[in-house]
Amino acid sequence: MHWYLAKIIFRIICGEGEHTPQFDEQLRLIQAGDAEAAYQKAKQIGEMEQTSFVNQLQKLVQWQFINIADLYAMKSEMDGAEVFSRIVEIADPSGYMVDVHNRSARLLMQEEFHYIQTA
Repeated sequence: MHWYLAKIIFRIICGEGEHTPQFDEQLRLIQAGDAEAAYQKAKQIGEMEQTSFVNQLQKLVQWQFINIADLYAMKSEMDGAEVFSRIVEIADPSGYMVDVHNRSARLLMQEEFHYIQTA
């Protein structure tokens, strides 16, 4: 088994979405036999963690899984642990999502994986 760091992207929509578009970029540690299995596992995590709820203002909040943007091979532990997350406000949400999907497709087609040295 090997360790990978996957960037999972979610879109956050509150109410009718009449706000600056927000995206949550999470880095997750994934343990898998190879890069393709790590990619599939990260995608499954993203799909399983989609959620919606009503906030204190009685508005529906949706967390929508977009895709896997990056995948890095590592030598570490902590399967599925979130190691980084940020919420970004994007002026062009359609362009942002196209970029995420394109980066995800390149991971599978070109095996564009990066290696992180750990101490």
